[in-house]
This record gives sequence, C-alpha cells and structure tokens, in this order.
Amino acid sequence: MIGIYLCDDDDAVRHQIQNILERSILIGEYDMRIVASVPAAEELLEAVRREKGKRGIYFLDVELKDGEWDGFLLGREIRRSDPHATLIYITSFGDLAYRTFRYHLEAFDYMIKDPARLEADVSRCLAAVAEHLLEERADPDQIFTVRTGERLRHIPVAEILFFETAPAAHHLYLHTAHSRIEFVGSLGEIGAQLGDRFLRVHRAYLVAADKIKEIDFRHGTLRIAGRECLVSRKARSMLLARVGGET
Repeated sequence: MIGIYLCDDDDAVRHQIQNILERSILIGEYDMRIVASVPAAEELLEAVRREKGKRGIYFLDVELKDGEWDGFLLGREIRRSDPHATLIYITSFGDLAYRTFRYHLEAFDYMIKDPARLEADVSRCLAAVAEHLLEERADPDQIFTVRTGERLRHIPVAEILFFETAPAAHHLYLHTAHSRIEFVGSLGEIGAQLGDRFLRVHRAYLVAADKIKEIDFRHGTLRIAGRECLVSRKARSMLLARVGGET
C-alpha cells in the first residue's frame, strides 16, 4: 500500500484536500492510505522517516510559513529519504517550473488553491498517479533510473544506445540519440541489471545489442547511431556469436 503525505499550513485547505483524497481513494479503490496530514515540514519528515524509505505520494504547499522551509526545500529533503517520491505542489500562484528546475526536482503535477477547482484537480491528479504507478509495475524492466546530483532521471531502456566510462573516477556516460547523461555507476553492475540486452564489448563500453549497426573487427570498433565504440579482443568471439559483423 502506497502512503500519501500532505503538508499545508492552511488548516482549512489541508482538511479540504485530505477529505478529497479520502473520497478519491474510496471511489477509485486505490491501494493507498493517508500516512500524514500536517501543517509543518518537520512533522511530515518525521512521518517519512518512520516509513523507512517506502515510496510515497506527497502533496506539498509551496508557500509554507514554517521558518526556513518552503515546499521546494521540503521536496528536496524528502528525496533524500524517498528517492522515487511522487511530488505534487499546491500553490496560490501559477508558473513554478523554473523553481523546480532550480532545486533539481521533478514534480509530477501542480495545482492552484482555487476552491472551485480543487476537488476536480486533486481527484484527477490522484487518478493520474495511480495509472502511472500501474504502468511502472506492469513493466519495471523497461525503465533505467539514474541520479544526477539531487535529481532522478527515468530513461526508457529502449532509448539507450550505450554506456561509456567518463574521465572522472567511478563516473559513466549514458548515451541516447539526443543526450549524454553523466552519473556515478559501475558498468559491471549495470550489465548485471540489464541482462543480455546489453553487451560488455570493452572495459569502457556497455552497448545495446539491438542498436549495433556495424562491427569493424580489423580496427576493433563498432558503430551505433553513427557513434564509434571500442571493441576488445576478448569480446570479438562473443560479438560474432551474438550479432555477427563485417571485418
């Protein structure tokens, strides 16, 4: 069962959202429960710690009047204990995308504190979260998650071309057709996680088997989407057996 956490220092708004969530859980028959509905950041964080890292859904007031805390600082702290948290921000204002970028947060949704819209917005948002979580559970092997600083990025495995060691110790590059993402990791561990869809063709390269377009055994290279990767002597027989190639 997935826990829902609500933090808003406006008692009336918090109670309204809590009531909407309870009705939505009942009507939608979602496998969820409200773990905490509190006015202060520290109270919410204490509830998160008691759950010991269980993935949660968080409805957070952006404009918390709680000492040093606002909703974005609270969201960043939540991610330390719950890296896969689903964050939904509640605000009296509009465009907040630039502020989530500043704090390296990936928010699932935003909603305005408009009494006329709040029930529809909260119900719609919870239904969208439930559908998203079902999709994740249905095919968990199709997403690769990397942490870059305080940010988590979820990359479809089908879009990954290859992994490559970076100059910095213990750092890797993840290559897709349109991006290169640097993160801390181990090619050996990633290879074990992703299985035989990816081939370790060199100590510095782990490549998607179905993305290989050409192998040059004479020069010890292969090409993926117009990019060149090195191939070790040890990997050549494995490549011949798996994908063949031109010398």
